[in-house]
Amino acid sequence: MDIKKKLPVGIESFREIRAEDFYYVDKTGMIRDLLGHWGKVNLFTRPRRFGKSLNMDMLKTFFEYGCDGTVFDGLEIAGEGELCRKYMGRFPVIFITLKDIAARSFAGAAASLWSVIGGEARRFSLLRNSSQLTLEEKQQYCRLTQTDLDFQNGDIASEERLKGSLFQLSELLERHYGQRVILLIDEYDVPLEKAYHAGYYDEMAGLLGSLLGRALKGNNSLHFAVLTGCLRVAKESIFTGLNNFKIYSVSDVRFGEYFGFTDAEVKDMLRYYGLEEAYPVLKDWYNGYQMGRADVYCPWDVINYIDLLRAEPEAVPRAFWINTSGNDIIRKFLNLAKQNTRREMECLIAGESICKKINQELTYRELYQNIENLWSVLFTTGYLTQRGREGEFCHLIIPNQEIRKIFTEQIQEWFQEEMQKDTLRLDAFCNGFVQGDIAEIERQFNFWLKKTISIRDTAVKKEKKENFYHGILLGLLSRREDWELSSNAEAGEGYSDILVKDEDENLGIVIEVKYAQDGDLEAGCRKVLTQIEEKDYAAGFAEEGVQKILKYAVACYKKRCKVQMNS
Repeated sequence: MDIKKKLPVGIESFREIRAEDFYYVDKTGMIRDLLGHWGKVNLFTRPRRFGKSLNMDMLKTFFEYGCDGTVFDGLEIAGEGELCRKYMGRFPVIFITLKDIAARSFAGAAASLWSVIGGEARRFSLLRNSSQLTLEEKQQYCRLTQTDLDFQNGDIASEERLKGSLFQLSELLERHYGQRVILLIDEYDVPLEKAYHAGYYDEMAGLLGSLLGRALKGNNSLHFAVLTGCLRVAKESIFTGLNNFKIYSVSDVRFGEYFGFTDAEVKDMLRYYGLEEAYPVLKDWYNGYQMGRADVYCPWDVINYIDLLRAEPEAVPRAFWINTSGNDIIRKFLNLAKQNTRREMECLIAGESICKKINQELTYRELYQNIENLWSVLFTTGYLTQRGREGEFCHLIIPNQEIRKIFTEQIQEWFQEEMQKDTLRLDAFCNGFVQGDIAEIERQFNFWLKKTISIRDTAVKKEKKENFYHGILLGLLSRREDWELSSNAEAGEGYSDILVKDEDENLGIVIEVKYAQDGDLEAGCRKVLTQIEEKDYAAGFAEEGVQKILKYAVACYKKRCKVQMNS
C-alpha cells in the first residue's frame, strides 16, 4: 500500500515537518539567495498565511549551532556544498515571533513582549555557567530570564530592561560563542496593529523603537537580521535612523517565489496525491497573487483544500483564508467609501482592474485617514494583487474566487447593517407588499439597488446573480419581526425563493426573483409569474387556510428592478 505523506496543516516548525515526514514544498533556495543578497537588516512583507513563519523557522534551523544537516537532505540548499560548509550550524540565532503580542493595555502588551524575549533567552541556559562570561555578565543573563518585572505600575527600570533585552542577549551570545548573532523577528508589526486598535499606539511605538533600534543599529554583535510582517511601516519611529535596511515587499522581484506556491509546485502536489483533476478549480479559487514577477497560490488554502479532497474527493472549495483572522479592513473600507469608490469596487468584483497609487510606507495613524490609503492596505495585505505597474501606480485586481467571496460576503453584511438604519424606507417597502403597491415596492427596491455594491461579474453564473438580489430582498423583508419568512423553501412542485406569512393579517406572500440576463425586465416578470402558477408555490398557504395570497415577480438587471403581481 502506497502511504502518502501527511499534509502540514498549521505546522510552522521546519524541523517537525521534515522529521515527521510531512509533505514539504522546497523553499530552501531562499537561504542561498539571502546569503547572496543580504543586508544588515532584511525585511520581508507578505500577507498572512503565505509561509513567512515557516521560512523563518527554516532559517533558524539552518544557521543555528547544533543543526542536524540531515533535515536538509534532498532539498535544494543541500546542493550548495560550499554555502552549507560555511554557514550551516555556524551561528547563535535569536528567533522571536511577535504575532501573539496583544493586550488591552500597554502594560499587558509589554509584559507579553518580555515573556516572549525571556522565553527565548531561557533557550540559552548554558550562559549561566559559561566560562566565557564574567560574573556580572552571567547576572545580566539571569535578569533576562526573570519573570517578575513590574509593567503594571509604570516601572521605568522594567521598561528599560525590556528595551535593551535583545541587544544584551546578542552581546552575551557573541561573547560565549565568539561568533556574531543572527536575529530573526517574525510578524514584527503585529504589536503596533493591536496597540493602534486598543489605544496605546504611541507607547508601543516608543517601546518597539527602542527595542529594535538598539538591536538593529550599531549592534556590533549582530551578523544580520531578518524581519517579516504584513505591512511595511518604515516611516514609523521604530525604524528612525536605520539606514541599513533592505526591504523586499510584495512588489519586489526578488524572493517572490519563496512566499507562496508556484503553479509547478501545486501541480506536483496534486500529482503526488492523485488529485490532478482538481487543478482547474484549485487554480480558480486560490491562485492569482503576483509577488514581484512570480505568480503564486496562497499555501494555506492549497494545503487545506488538498487535505479536504483526500478525505472528500467531491468537496467544493472553501474560503479557508477568511477564518485565519478578522476582515475588519474591508468593513472599514466600506464605511469610508463614497459612490465613486463603490463603483470601483464593482469593477473589481466584476473581474476588472483599477489603477491606484500604492504607498507601502504608511504608518498606522495614516491607514484610515482617507480611502486612498486603504487601497494600499488592501494590496499589501493580500486582498488585492497587481497586474502591471506604471511607476508608483498599480493595476489592482481581486486575485481569485476565494477573495471575491470574502468581499461579497462582507459587502452583503455591511449593506444589511446600512439598510437597518433607514426604518422609514424599510417600513414603506414592507407595507408595499402587504398593500399590493407594486409602484412603492419598485421605488424602494430601486433606491436600495443604487446604494449597494452590485455583483456583475460576467463569469458569475446567472443563478449566483439571482442569489445576490435574493439576499438583498430577504434582508429588507427581515425588518418585519412579526413575519414568518422562509427562503428557498419547498413549495408546491418546487422551491420558492421567498415565502412570507403574516398571521395577524391572515396573509401569504410568494416572491420569486429573476435576473434578466438580456435586460428585458417585463419579459422576466411574465416568465416568473408563469413559473409561480405552474409550480403552484402558493399551495402550502391554501392548505393552511390563508385567506389572502399575493404573488410577486421581481426581475432585476444591474441597478434596476421591475415588479409585477398576481393575486
